[in-house]
Amino acid sequence: MDIPRVTCTFIPPWLLERIGAADALALDEQLRVRRTARAAGPRTTAARAVDVPAWTVHDADNATKLPGRPVRTAGQPAIGDVTVDEAADGIEATLLMFAEAFARDSYDGAGAPVSITVHYGKDYDNAFWDGAQLVFGDGDRTVFERFTSSSDVLAHEFGHAVTEHTAALAYRDQSGALNESISDVFAACFKQRLAGETATEGDWLIGEGIFVAGINARALRDMAAPGTAYDDPTLGSDPQVGHMDDYIRTTDDNGGVHLNSGIPNRAFQLAATAIGGTSLEGAGQIWYAALTSGTLTPTADFAAFAAVTVAAAGEHVDAVTSAWQQVGVTADATTPAPGPVESGGERVVRVRRSGGFAGRTEEGVVSLDAADDGVRAIVERIDLDAAAAGAAAYRQMPDMYLYTFQVADGDPVTLPEQALSGDLHELAELVLRRDR
Repeated sequence: MDIPRVTCTFIPPWLLERIGAADALALDEQLRVRRTARAAGPRTTAARAVDVPAWTVHDADNATKLPGRPVRTAGQPAIGDVTVDEAADGIEATLLMFAEAFARDSYDGAGAPVSITVHYGKDYDNAFWDGAQLVFGDGDRTVFERFTSSSDVLAHEFGHAVTEHTAALAYRDQSGALNESISDVFAACFKQRLAGETATEGDWLIGEGIFVAGINARALRDMAAPGTAYDDPTLGSDPQVGHMDDYIRTTDDNGGVHLNSGIPNRAFQLAATAIGGTSLEGAGQIWYAALTSGTLTPTADFAAFAAVTVAAAGEHVDAVTSAWQQVGVTADATTPAPGPVESGGERVVRVRRSGGFAGRTEEGVVSLDAADDGVRAIVERIDLDAAAAGAAAYRQMPDMYLYTFQVADGDPVTLPEQALSGDLHELAELVLRRDR
């Protein structure tokens, strides 16, 4: 079965619901064309030529054309732009970790040059891997800081690239939650390695430091205690779950990939602390062996991945088995089906945006009768059926946004971010802004 690949964004949908980050809307036509071309062909690796630098940081100059202009490459000194230099330091350290801990040369294992883009979009509240680029927004400085300010964000997005080139886990439901969790595993290992911490000494926080001062948040996620990372009037409370009893059935966020990733996240933290030593040398080796085993299907669920980690655990089999049991995952676990999206029959335009690194869902509703001429004109121009048909050409990439549009009593149409036309981008921005 041909499994579509997806864009991985760092901010999940429920966080965007609360902050109303409608300005972080999307990729331009060049990105859509590039994504269409890649989706039409097989996944490829890009081995690095001798004279090609290991990595290049590009500056998008707050536009959305990728990759932007190159501003720093491997071997060059800092340039004084803190965001560029943070990205450079982060990719250097990430590549070194994968080389030393896993004997892996770049994300594809064959030395592919890494392309990074910073200063993407205006006040863009996200970071993502799009299949070719690691992309970072500057944040809105109201809720989010720049997304390079926390080095584990870069390690997380690089992890999505590794997953794409190994197990190619489909970015939906449990396989998508595993995709997210594996990136958090690499991010946690990276953070603890930089700090010189063992598994028991680590704080297990992901995205620490990406929130501005005044936001009541320790981080974006807590792998040791999913659902406790933040509780703030702007953000709401952290809705991530850490046990199968609480598994969330939804069609938002590609089936709740950022919500339910707390379950395998907690399993890894339990395994790592039970095994002892550093997470990278202990449980990290087991999880990496499972990811690269060649036995996982793209639609592997939690139980399937758990079985592969147990098989790879060696002397630590009891610790790994117990970790999965403590989060309610057993060999005969089944994947809950996602619930329906309520459509209703009102004469309104509804727009839902989910996904992103924070995994929040934002919804806006505008009455067609009360809408201004701009909204009505766009509604008259768009053809959601045609957009839905064309969306098949695009991969939903980890940590990129997912949009659902509904006009009046028509069927909801869900589209990946890069499949939106200019009119749909504008409609989304108008409706999401209007409902703040």
